[in-house]
Amino acid sequence: MPRIALGVAYDGSAWNGWQTQPHGQTVQDTLEAALAQFADRPVATICAGRTDTGVHAAMQVVHLDTDAQRREESWVRGVNALLPPSIAVRWARVTQDDFHARFSAASRTYVYLLINDRVRSPMWAGRAGWCFQPLDLDAMRQAAACLLGEHDFSSFRSSQCQAKHPVRVMHRLDIATRGDLIVVTLRANAFLHHMVRNLMGALLQVGQGRKPVAWMAQLLAARDRTQGAPTFMPDGLYLAAIEYPAHFTLGELDGTRLILPG
Repeated sequence: MPRIALGVAYDGSAWNGWQTQPHGQTVQDTLEAALAQFADRPVATICAGRTDTGVHAAMQVVHLDTDAQRREESWVRGVNALLPPSIAVRWARVTQDDFHARFSAASRTYVYLLINDRVRSPMWAGRAGWCFQPLDLDAMRQAAACLLGEHDFSSFRSSQCQAKHPVRVMHRLDIATRGDLIVVTLRANAFLHHMVRNLMGALLQVGQGRKPVAWMAQLLAARDRTQGAPTFMPDGLYLAAIEYPAHFTLGELDGTRLILPG
């Protein structure tokens, strides 16, 4: 049975996360309903990374197996005609049978957009986090340096996390500015449940001067979530890119330009 890979983008504000739930609208349920209607048969999807309520995706990758015969562009146009405006299929490819949206992924990239202003911005409501206290970005960058590489990230793992182990490899953690936005970019082989939002909460503690730069390394070494900062809001968090081995037949895998055009 052919395996189809899809690139999907969505505004997570109106959805109860990606994963199907018995009570509540989710991206997965809505996408699968549209796919089933278009394919004229039930469809089950597997995604690269399950996002929480309020978290967005500029590039989520999913795969499905189906014997429905459709052109690749027809999957895009046909399914999008059945989806609400907050979800869109960006591309479709018939891919290799051994491709797996989750387990074949080499890395995931998340972007967090943050407004640092004394007054919240209605223009960015639901699309960016907000911190009204002035932030020391240099201190935040210094604190973030210890997070690069392979570590046990238990101090940034939610109590509901179902991952078998807490060790992850952080390849990139950048803190930059773009206009009025602070842009935090994180790339790792994989992320734990609430890991990015818990990291953001800790970085803001340093940026606000509530904790010293050295506290971040101490927190990482403690491997104890109870010593960490509160989980930061989901509003500004975007699944931005997925990396796969080059031999797989896929479409565009970096959706950063959808978050920050130009």
